Amino acid sequence: MANKAQIRTNNSALIAMIADEDTVVGFLLAGVGNVDLRRKTNYLIVDSKTTVKQIEDAFKEFTTREDIAIVLISQYVANMIRFLVDSYNKPVPAILEIPSKDHPYDPAQDSVLSRVKNLFSSESVASGRR
Repeated sequence: MANKAQIRTNNSALIAMIADEDTVVGFLLAGVGNVDLRRKTNYLIVDSKTTVKQIEDAFKEFTTREDIAIVLISQYVANMIRFLVDSYNKPVPAILEIPSKDHPYDPAQDSVLSRVKNLFSSESVASGRR
């Protein structure tokens, strides 16, 4: 049990967002947004001027912050940094790929879904069930 990541329970955990403006604004209106004392936010709005380096930096920052439990990332943005998303293997914060208004969700590109499918298919083969 020592290797399991745990979410701190003494403070609330945040949801981070990396997505287009419409998606981020919708979640901000729902109360997901946070700005700390150093003026650091828990979201990145991706538009045509956002560089891949900025997306990579935000992903790395959000996945290393201790106050973030979930990172929501639009699937088309995740495709821009697919190598980082696919290589991320920690349980906390969880990475969830979501659709956006202009880019529909494609389950074939979702790395988390493919890992779950592989896990269940290997378990069913190991147990002899099909």
